[in-house]
Amino acid sequence: MFGLQDIVKFFWSFLIVFPAVSVLHVLGHSVMAVLFGGKSSLEIGMGKKLLKIGPVQIRSVYFMDSFCKYGDLKYDNRFTNAMIYAGGSLFNLASIFIVNLLIIKDIIPENIFFYQFVYFSTYYVFFALIPVRYSENHLSDGMAIYKVLRYGEKYEINN
Repeated sequence: MFGLQDIVKFFWSFLIVFPAVSVLHVLGHSVMAVLFGGKSSLEIGMGKKLLKIGPVQIRSVYFMDSFCKYGDLKYDNRFTNAMIYAGGSLFNLASIFIVNLLIIKDIIPENIFFYQFVYFSTYYVFFALIPVRYSENHLSDGMAIYKVLRYGEKYEINN
């Protein structure tokens, strides 16, 4: 049951953990784009721009939405684009395994932060890879992977 003692955990997960998982996911797309010779930029959050550091913009409502834009790939084909779309989930999966390995090896302790981080990362991977169309111009990563591999159609990443 959700009680008053859970309010702090709720805000911690809502304002810190979930945005960290989201940024890691978008960073995965961006890193993959750079690996294939492209240029990439990240936008973290919505609302008024607070800070811009190189290709990264942080907005006032940082905990809602993040996305990556990329282009000018040196290696631009169906496979490389599919890998870019999969990059977010690959980063989330890698983080799940790393956190669990560090806990198993007693390098980091078991605590609520890591539990929530792994939980939200799993959630992110699951829903990112389901092949659905959210709107006319917004596809899940899974649908973008399918479309680029099957038809060669590319979509702007907007997670």
